[in-house]
Amino acid sequence: MPAPVIVWFRQDLRLSDNPAFLEACLMGTPILPVYILDDINAGQWKMGHASRAWLHHSLSSLAASLGHNLVLRSGPAEEELLKLCKETGADEILWNRCYEPWRTQRDSTIKSNLAEQGIICRSFCASLLWEPWQIKKSDGTPYKVFTPFFRKGCLGAESPRAPIRTPHTPPLVTTPSLPLEKLNLLPRAPLPKWHTDMLAHWEIGEAAAHKKLHHFCENNLANYKEDRDFPARGATSRLSPHLHFGEISPHQLWHTAQEYGLAQKCEQSLDHFLSEIAWREFSYSLLYHNPALPESPLQKRFEAFAWESPDSETLDRWQKGMTGYPIVDAGMRELWATGSMHNRVRMIVGSFLVKDLRYHWRIGEDWFWDTLVDADLASNAASWQWIAGCGADAAPYFRIFNPTTQGEKFDPTGEYIAKWAPDSHKLAPIVSHAHARNKALEAFKNLP
Repeated sequence: MPAPVIVWFRQDLRLSDNPAFLEACLMGTPILPVYILDDINAGQWKMGHASRAWLHHSLSSLAASLGHNLVLRSGPAEEELLKLCKETGADEILWNRCYEPWRTQRDSTIKSNLAEQGIICRSFCASLLWEPWQIKKSDGTPYKVFTPFFRKGCLGAESPRAPIRTPHTPPLVTTPSLPLEKLNLLPRAPLPKWHTDMLAHWEIGEAAAHKKLHHFCENNLANYKEDRDFPARGATSRLSPHLHFGEISPHQLWHTAQEYGLAQKCEQSLDHFLSEIAWREFSYSLLYHNPALPESPLQKRFEAFAWESPDSETLDRWQKGMTGYPIVDAGMRELWATGSMHNRVRMIVGSFLVKDLRYHWRIGEDWFWDTLVDADLASNAASWQWIAGCGADAAPYFRIFNPTTQGEKFDPTGEYIAKWAPDSHKLAPIVSHAHARNKALEAFKNLP
C-alpha cells in the first residue's frame, strides 16, 4: 500500500465542502485523518470550557463519519505531525487555513520546517468566503468600516464559489490514537458539570448543522429582517458554533440562503442575513491586519481610558445575571445555561459592562471566551471593541444602551425575560443607569 496523505482537521470538522479533504480524495492514495489538540501553541487563547465541551462532541461526530478512523493527538502540532509522518511514511500533509495570529505563525513555521525534511504541506481556503487579504479598498488598504466592506468589498468581489459535494472516500488508514476522553475536553472535578445541561440545548455535528440551516431557511429567513432583534421570537439561525468549528461552511450558508431567499422573494431579509455572514468576514479581516486585536484597542487613544477597577462582587453579579436589570440578567443566564446568547442581548449586556459599570472590554471578552460555544477570536474581539467604542466601525461613545428601554423595546411581552430571569425585577440594581451614563459620558469626553 502506498504511503498515506495526512489530512489535518482543525476548524473544518466536516467532510462536505472541505477542500483539503477533497484534494486528498482526488489523489487516490490512502488518507490518514488527524486532529491535534494544540494547547501549547494556543497559549492564552486555548479554547474555553464551553468550546471544549462542544469540540468533544463535534470530534465524536466527525470520527463516526470517518468510520471511527480519526486519529487524535495532543501536543505541539509540529511535533505530532512529524511523529505521524515517521509512523506511517506519509510525506504530504493537507489542511485548511485558520487565521488566528498564533495559528498563522505556527502553520508558516510548520510548512517551512517540514519542507526541509522533504514533507510537502499544502493549505486551502475553507472557513472564509474571501481570504482576509482579498477584500481591500481601491487604494489597497483594508476596510475599517463594515458597510463599505460589505457593499463595495464583498458584493463587488468575485462571488463565493459553490460548495463542494462530499467526495468518494478512498481507503482510510490509522495509527495509534488517543481515546477521545484522553483529550480531557469535558470539565472534571472540582469544576461543575454544567456542560451536560448546556449541551442538551444543541445537536452537534455536520448533519445537525445542515438540518438547522434548512430549518432556519424554511421557517425564519423570510422574516429575518423584522424578527432578528427580538430574542423571544427565535428568528436567528443559531448556526455560529457550527460555523466556528467548521461543521458547516460559510459557502454552504451563503448559497443555501440565496436559494431560499430568491425562491421566497425575501430579498431584504436575505440581504440582512448575508450581512451577518459578512460581519464574520470583516472581523477576520480586522484580526488579520491587526493581530493585537484581542488585546489592544484599534483606536490607540483608548489606551488612556479611565476604566474602573472591577469589584469582584459586582462582576460576579454581572456574570451570574443578578444585576437587577431583567434584560441583562436574562441574557447572562441564557449564556450560562446554553453556551450562547441572542445577538441583540449580547450588545445590551456588553454595553452594560463597559458603559454602566465601566469595566474594561477585555473582562467581557474573557468571560465570553470561556462561556460561549461559538467563542471565535476574531468575532469576539471585534464585537467587544465595537461595543466599547474603541474598535473599527465602533459604536460612538455616546451610544449607551438603556437596559430598561432596550428590554421594553425588544422583549415587549416579557417572554424572553420570563424564561430566563423571572425573578430579576426583585433584585436591587447594582448601579443606577442614569448616574452611570453621566459618569461614562464624562469619561469618554475626557479621552485625548
